[in-house]
Amino acid sequence: MILNHIDTAIWVACLLASGMVIVMLFFRNIWRTLPIFCVYCIWDVVSNVGLSLASQHLQDLVFFHIEFVRAIIDSALIFCVLVELAWSVLRPVRASLPRSSMVLLGVLILVAGAAIWPFAALPGMEHSTSREGLIFMQLQQTMWIVRILVFLVLAGASQLLSIGWRDRELQVATGFGLYAIVGLTVAVLQTHQTTTVQYQQYERIAAASYFCCLLYWVVSFAQKEAERREFTPQMRSFLLAAAGATRTTRVAMTESRKEKSDRDER
Repeated sequence: MILNHIDTAIWVACLLASGMVIVMLFFRNIWRTLPIFCVYCIWDVVSNVGLSLASQHLQDLVFFHIEFVRAIIDSALIFCVLVELAWSVLRPVRASLPRSSMVLLGVLILVAGAAIWPFAALPGMEHSTSREGLIFMQLQQTMWIVRILVFLVLAGASQLLSIGWRDRELQVATGFGLYAIVGLTVAVLQTHQTTTVQYQQYERIAAASYFCCLLYWVVSFAQKEAERREFTPQMRSFLLAAAGATRTTRVAMTESRKEKSDRDER
């Protein structure tokens, strides 16, 4: 009974903290810069409340299928948020970049996810769950690792990208990254759990870490954002050169396909 009260308290705390994050997103006009992240936060609240209500009235198998669909939508939104973060970081030079640059960022994150996918299945998972359950956990862990990578890249290259801890992009990435580290750690520990009680304790740790992530966002968003700094001349030159090389490659490929099509018609 006490444990049920603890679970309820954590769930309510996360719900209230999520609501506070959404309020801060609109109060600080962050939604203008990161609209997809705002949509994700609203979706997270609505889907969590919906799942909580559904769990009381649906059979376990039906509930799992609903949760599986929710995980797919959740992963798609997180992917869009990560692309949005990367694109937002490039604000100082976006006007000089080709329109396809945002697509290229998405492709890079997709490639990273595809490379991680085969290794995201933890040892022993294939023997302890169904195929659908395996895909569910593999998807979840892939997105955790991708979030960690994006966080590490932004934090590690913060000086080159001229961003700091008061910039919204790094604040969002930090929350995502730290929660993902805990979530991935919990997933590894759960593969070695021997009782249901241990499994539930790890779930509470993950839920508590998510509450800490939300609280971090509330505190961070409550502060005024730092004025965005311009890239260094070296970084600006590098980005523009990379964009130019990408544009040249795309044009060459387009002309090559056109020439091949013309030869085929002849």
